[in-house]
Order: sequence, then C-alpha cells, then structure tokens
Amino acid sequence: MKALLLVSELEDYTISFASGVARHAHVVLAVPRRRYAHLAPWIDPAVDLHLMDWPRHRSLSNPWFLHQLTRLIRQERPNVIHLLSNSTLWLNFAAPFWRPIPIVTTVHDVEVHPGDSDTRTLPAWAPQLMVRQSGHVVVHGEGLKRMVLERYSKSPDCVHVLSHPAIHRYAELARRHKMARRGADGTLRVLLFGRIFAYKGLEHLIRAEAMLKDLLPNLRITVAGRGDNPWIFQPLMGDAGRYDIRNRFIEDMEVAQLFLDADIVVLPYTEASQSGVLNLAAAFGKPVIVTDVGELRATVLPNGLGMVVPPGDVEQLARAIWTLAENNELRSNFGTSALAWATGPNSPQQVGAQAAAVYRKVVGAC
Repeated sequence: MKALLLVSELEDYTISFASGVARHAHVVLAVPRRRYAHLAPWIDPAVDLHLMDWPRHRSLSNPWFLHQLTRLIRQERPNVIHLLSNSTLWLNFAAPFWRPIPIVTTVHDVEVHPGDSDTRTLPAWAPQLMVRQSGHVVVHGEGLKRMVLERYSKSPDCVHVLSHPAIHRYAELARRHKMARRGADGTLRVLLFGRIFAYKGLEHLIRAEAMLKDLLPNLRITVAGRGDNPWIFQPLMGDAGRYDIRNRFIEDMEVAQLFLDADIVVLPYTEASQSGVLNLAAAFGKPVIVTDVGELRATVLPNGLGMVVPPGDVEQLARAIWTLAENNELRSNFGTSALAWATGPNSPQQVGAQAAAVYRKVVGAC
C-alpha cells in the first residue's frame, strides 16, 4: 500500500500523522520546502519526503507547481492520495487530473472558527469544493462526521473517523536537550497556548482569574501565541501582574519549556472541532480544562485527561481551576492518564494503523 500525502501547513499534525502511517504503509509526503525543510529531522526516516517549491495562494507560479505535483503523482503511482487538509485552493484544479487514483481529504474544521483570520483568507468555496471532489473524507470525531454528512451528502461509508494523533515532538525536544521544569516556588501555572483568536475564550479565562484573585493568590496565567492582543482585556484582569503575555510566534524550545512548567493547560474555547494543543499537552502528561465544544468532551472525559466545563461559563471555569489547584493528586492522575493516552491508543503509531486500514478500505471500494 502506497499513500501519497499532501499538505501545505499543519506541520505538527502532519509530522505525527505521516510518521505514524509510515509504520504501516509506504508513505510519500509532499510539502512546502519553506515550511518543512527545518523540520525534516522530526519526520520518520521511513517517510519518503519531497520538499517542494510550493507557492503561496496568490503566486502566478501555481499552475507550474500543479504540473510538477501531477508529474510526481504519476511517477510515484500511489494507491491513494490523502490531502491532510482541505485548505489549499489550487489543488482543486489539479484533482481531476489525478483520477482514477482515489482521493481522501481530511476536514479538520467543518465550520470556520469565529475570529480565525488565517482561514478566512481562503475563498469559502475552495475547501468545500475539495471535499466534494474527494471520494472519501476523514474527520476527527463522530460529531464532525455527522456535520459532514449533513453538509456534503456523503455516504456514511465514505466518511471516516481518525483521531488527531498526539504531538510528541516538543516533549522529545525537551528530553534531547535535558530540559527541566523550573523549580517549585509555590506558583500554580496555568497555560493558554496557540493562536489567540476570538474562539479561544481568552476573555472567559481572564474573568475566571479575576474571580480567583483572593482564593488563589499563587495563580499565574501564561498566554502564549500570536493573534489578537490579550492586553485589550486588561480592565477585566483581577491582577495584571500575574499574567505572562507572549503575543507572538513561539519558538520550539520555548514551547517545550512552557509545557514543562505548566501545572494546568486550559482550553476555554467558545467553539472548536478538536485541538492540537490538547494533543500536545497530553504528550507532556499535563491535565487539561476544556469546554464542551466540538470533540473536546468526547476526547477528554473517556480518557481521563482532565475536566470539562460549559463554554462561556466563567464561574464553572474558575471552579475547575480552583479544584485542580487544590488537589495535587487529581492533577497527577489526570496527567498520568493523559500520557498513557498519548503513548498508547492515541499515539501516532496507533492512529497510523487505523489510517492504513482506512486506505485499504478506500482502495478496496474502487
């Protein structure tokens, strides 16, 4: 079985997924040189990696790129082509030339997240057309499968559920460099990590912190990632002095240190499908507090990864932070379960085995 994987972004997801699948099938991975060249050492050597001069959406060189990509596909003659995202506009125009090879497309987000300015740069028709052109679709949960079935009128047999695999790269980086958690000083460190857009629920976390001002004087909130400016919520903060705001791109070593130091990782999202941050936190064995949106509850509760609160419920969020702050044993139990999940059923190898089974089913159906 040979699978040719295509994606223009989503580096951490792609590294985990492709490396996992490569344990069970021959994987050819075609990705942009500008985004992946420095990450090549993190990709399993079993992956046949092709770093391509993949243009940006507005580049006039896209037709030539599509010609080169189609030539690569004809040379490799894969059994299946898997687009690891439906957010690359120009691939829509090449897909008809790849027939009769079956095409699988992963849809990470059926709906665009509120405030997600990155995704909104793409015309709305482009990701939808890619799904319609694909014989099979992959999503990260049963709820997302129902949404795809309703929107795209696909057969249930053509929509497959594969979980987002754990992201181990940063934990492995910490091990290689013998990084350590900062010394205990009585501080409880809560981390909100990733792109800071409206749907991430930062305002709710800040309001929860204000409620805990007197109850948890040792609380420290770290907000790390590019996006909206968190300081616009400064008037809502209980104590601005206990915030560590890093409103920028976070380099790999810094990411590793942030997760090493965190006691709790919070995902107070107002809307979501699934979360790469959740899969990163699990690889560090960190307990999480998430909101009941998308596939987060269905992921966190059955696997004992942490606590779930209603979206937008500041009081419940504050109570969950206080509960974990006051119960070291509960935090430890959640963290142990998270690491077991990340290295067991949700490891790249296990998800890769499931993906290989999907590919065999897709090829057998053609």
